[in-house]
Amino acid sequence: MLSPEHSIAQELNIQTKQVQTTIQLLDEGATIPFISRYRKEMTGSLDEVQVAAIRDRMQQLRELDKRKDAVLKSITEQGKLTAPLEAQIRAVATMSALEDIYLPFKPKRKTRASIAREKGLLPLAEVLLAQDIRQIQSHAKAFVDVEKGVDSIDQALAGARDIVAEIINEDADVRNTVRRVLEKKGKFVCRVVAGKEASAQKYRDYFEWSEWIKDAPSHRVLAMRRGEKEELLHLDIAIDEMDVLPQIEKKYIKSVGEVADQLRLAAQDSYKRLLKPSMETEMRVITRQKADDEAIRVFAENVRQLLLAAPMGAVSLIAIDPGFRTGCKTVVLNDQGNLLENTAIFPHNGSGGEAEAQKKLMHLVSKYHVGAIAIGNGTAGRETETFVRKLSLSIPIVMVNESGASIYSASEVAREEFPDHDITVRGAVSIGRRLMDPLAELVKIDPKSIGVGQYQHDVDQHKLQGALDDTVVSCVNAVGVELNTASKQILAYVSGLGPALAQQIVNYRRENGPFTSRKELKKVPRLGAKAFEQSAAFLRIRQAKHPLDASAVHPERYALVESMAKDLKATVQDLLRDAQLRQQIDPKRYISEEVGLPTLHDILAELAKPGLDPRDEFEQFSFTDGINSIKDLRVGMRLPGIVTNITNFGAFVDIGVHQDGMVHLSQLADRYVQDPREVVKVQQKVEVTVMEVDEQRNRISLTMKTGDSKPRKQPDRSERQPEKRNDRSNNSKKQQSEVGDLATKLAQLASKFK
Repeated sequence: MLSPEHSIAQELNIQTKQVQTTIQLLDEGATIPFISRYRKEMTGSLDEVQVAAIRDRMQQLRELDKRKDAVLKSITEQGKLTAPLEAQIRAVATMSALEDIYLPFKPKRKTRASIAREKGLLPLAEVLLAQDIRQIQSHAKAFVDVEKGVDSIDQALAGARDIVAEIINEDADVRNTVRRVLEKKGKFVCRVVAGKEASAQKYRDYFEWSEWIKDAPSHRVLAMRRGEKEELLHLDIAIDEMDVLPQIEKKYIKSVGEVADQLRLAAQDSYKRLLKPSMETEMRVITRQKADDEAIRVFAENVRQLLLAAPMGAVSLIAIDPGFRTGCKTVVLNDQGNLLENTAIFPHNGSGGEAEAQKKLMHLVSKYHVGAIAIGNGTAGRETETFVRKLSLSIPIVMVNESGASIYSASEVAREEFPDHDITVRGAVSIGRRLMDPLAELVKIDPKSIGVGQYQHDVDQHKLQGALDDTVVSCVNAVGVELNTASKQILAYVSGLGPALAQQIVNYRRENGPFTSRKELKKVPRLGAKAFEQSAAFLRIRQAKHPLDASAVHPERYALVESMAKDLKATVQDLLRDAQLRQQIDPKRYISEEVGLPTLHDILAELAKPGLDPRDEFEQFSFTDGINSIKDLRVGMRLPGIVTNITNFGAFVDIGVHQDGMVHLSQLADRYVQDPREVVKVQQKVEVTVMEVDEQRNRISLTMKTGDSKPRKQPDRSERQPEKRNDRSNNSKKQQSEVGDLATKLAQLASKFK
């Protein structure tokens, strides 16, 4: 029997020692970012994905071990545990295999088989299974007992068959056989609930739908399950019983005649009444888990790309939360994102309102030496952009995705930051800060609310939250955090901290002024040696006493860098400044038991660009003038756009018309694309061509191909736009259809006309 560490090593194709060391570090309280960056020699340079995989798999195996202990305890208390059975339980590798073994010993409610046992029919069932006699009728006569409720031979045999059926159902080998057949040959069969055709139109591609379970993509599984949950669809799992029954009969029937006939009836009853419903339920759980895992993976990756979008950086700016009747809430922020002034302008309320708005905006630009203008992309966004561009200002004017801004503005975080301002001011501030630094602002919002998900409200919420927490932690620590200006929300995601220590840091900063060194962190109440070890290198201090405090070099390696500088008769500051000096460093000279080449190469790279932000450089972008609504679109138009969401079947692109267009997987490039992420990422600027416009259903089909872009058939509704709404708009966006699997559709059509 393999150890858990050895099993994980085989699954991940790495060394057992790497797994053992990683688990030890995790158990000692080390975080994933810290392990992957600062313990490379110990783990063999495992990255964050591998460390997280080890953590998650080890957690699963530990849960399996706990369940094994509970099963062994239960069987022991029943007095039925044997040495071979214990060895079998200890050896199982999956939860389903464990539950199959435990099933015969599991405490049960009253069943047909238990009633038959109470009537004394177990010996008759054992005779059937033994198959030692040919004439079962005469043998069954002895079990007729009116007082026990067995009035006839037929009743005696029926009770014996019930017992046999339960034995077959609880046979681990049989259950595994049915499981394998379901995985390979099972089908999802979906149909509309009678009388609900009108209300189920968004699911009409599933009104008569079937596909192999093994081939069903996650988004279709979740779509069918959602339709079932809304009581608009019936969803079943179908399997040909002839793929299963012969295998059961082969195992249990070793004779011919009356006994074989009784066993055949028992096998059929076991399959239809017990096995099939049980295994279908299990398959529903398995397929749901797989679909959840894939949807969560897609969502987490989209969140990562959004969080790591290019920041404009520290610049004083005006942020506008647009509106028609209620006006445009306008705020001025300094280069640190602090609110300087707020007002409202009404450029869409006639010529008088426009003139006054122009005057007010020009005054603010001049007064505060504004370097950019951020405009929310909700209701009146494009119209407000057009108004601002007419002013001919020589500064960037940027449309900002405001998904989730209203959730932030009504949150406790926003109330704490701006207790004296209403939600409209808070929302405008959030829009401006998103332009400066998307990561620092978006961490204040529940990631499920930022509009880049695929069925995020349908999946396992505990799993989803865990994946999103990992993603945010990874992004925050990859970028690093400015210790003296960071909010407590972003500090909470720094390796080794958390909400309580983040608040302590903010309190200390408020009482004692800015930190002057990383060492000063040790003075923060409750921030002990372990938290300092885990967090210090991810916290940056500009103009600190020690030059490395602004870098990603860990304080535990400062002495090593100082040694490098000393050997060159220079200072650390000289190393940071002089590339020729750094080239003279031979990293092999500094290898020790604790420090190897991976860490040394990281240190040298950091010395070359201390505190380098890994995010892309900000690029100015603007939509096509005059294209503000879906009515303005024409087939064949070539337009700039921004990728807002990526799914397994394509990407959604904002082209400035308050309705994202869909670029199907097949239209992402002139070559074959298996995964959309090979070609696009969230917030990427792209050029698209309009292929089809459906105003009635508010759907836009786009292509990124550079060759011939002929209009194509509208995508299937089975692939709808992931749950996303512009929560700042009174007119919420309709969910867009998901694009179906063309091959499966053709197969469906072909089968109908055969």
